[in-house]
Amino acid sequence: METRAELKILLWMVVIFLGIYFLPIESAVFNTAIDATLDLGKWYAREHVILCLLPAFLIAGVISVFVSQGSVIKYFGAKAKKWVAYTVAAVSGTILAVCSCTILPLFSSIHKRGAGLGPAVAFLYSGPAINILAIILTARILGFEMGVARIIGAVSFSVIIGSAMALIYRKEEKAKREEQLNFPDVPETRPMWQTSLHFFTLVLILVFANWGKPADGDTTSVWYYLWAYKWHITGAFSLVLVYSMIYVLKLKSWKVMLGAVITALSAFLFANPSITMVVGISAISIIALMDKSEDGENKEWIISTWGFTKQIVPLLAIGVVVAGFLLGSTHDNTAIAGVIPNHWIAWLVGGNSIGANFFASIVGAFMYFATLTEVPILQGLIASGMGKGPALALLLAGPSLSLPNMLVIRGVMGTQKTMVYVVLVVILSTIAGLIFGSMF
Repeated sequence: METRAELKILLWMVVIFLGIYFLPIESAVFNTAIDATLDLGKWYAREHVILCLLPAFLIAGVISVFVSQGSVIKYFGAKAKKWVAYTVAAVSGTILAVCSCTILPLFSSIHKRGAGLGPAVAFLYSGPAINILAIILTARILGFEMGVARIIGAVSFSVIIGSAMALIYRKEEKAKREEQLNFPDVPETRPMWQTSLHFFTLVLILVFANWGKPADGDTTSVWYYLWAYKWHITGAFSLVLVYSMIYVLKLKSWKVMLGAVITALSAFLFANPSITMVVGISAISIIALMDKSEDGENKEWIISTWGFTKQIVPLLAIGVVVAGFLLGSTHDNTAIAGVIPNHWIAWLVGGNSIGANFFASIVGAFMYFATLTEVPILQGLIASGMGKGPALALLLAGPSLSLPNMLVIRGVMGTQKTMVYVVLVVILSTIAGLIFGSMF
């Protein structure tokens, strides 16, 4: 046994040495891919982790601690009517303007609390896919028919994929259902409206903190004004959160007010939303961890949030690095190629063949798209010759999946279920692309 362990160490040493020895630092493609990896990582850390993931982890902690298992089972589990469970899951994306990575802690929470596999997977797909802002932007920039096709495909796919997963693993789900039917109805520790207030306040802070800028030239629409005043709106909901922490969570009012004042001062002193978000979340965490209430729920909220952070962040980091190296970094006005050149992708997805649609679905499934960024990326690819069918296939597969996303899902559902989920998304996206491409 000791010999095997020592050989394993030796093997790793040899692999690492050979990797460094043959590092192709003289290759322009390799160096560009490294630049793309670092650029994507830096952008992701600055623009996505603080404003998207940190609030999402807090929301996941709320689901895990404040939302009872009975409530999750009521709407997503065996005791729920199927049409209710799938309807709630399928429309969740219209509330949560999140990407394929931000949805992960929320999915992990409801899955652990006893949600059925079908509704949980429908929620996992719909969260990023049925983003109302992205669909409106799609219709405005890529055409009305593309926007309509995207919303029809996203809503139907969430139900179809969730139902298919429930059917494939019906024996396992049957055992879970029988177990849940024996669960007694445990009364809520606080009125449901109070928990909902706390939950949706955090959701709305997440949504407006990440509200995307509308298309260039749009200065009169509602979306533009919401974007122009998004920090004022976020600040207003932050005041609601202060109320919730005092009157719903029963935290010491002077501590909450002190945290609010420090957070507000950071906004005026630094004029940097990321710094203010970090200060605000730090204040919330410290205040909740110091709470001495008997039930310990407030402290458990932050501990649960930290648990999701430990589980998800390392896998996301690995995924972002791999995605950046292979597929490059495309955001804002930056476009740096990875090992796989962008023009290869455009060349492979021209026309409306099965191969083009399938390849677009595969690329979309592995490539990382932040919320709303898939539209300008597709605009550039279509200008380079990408067909409308493959474009829709990428739109349906891309926002809901990514390599970082897959790594985390595997940790929640296991390898087999993750592979089945990915295959279903890719196949359905390919079929939808073929149909749409033949029509337009």
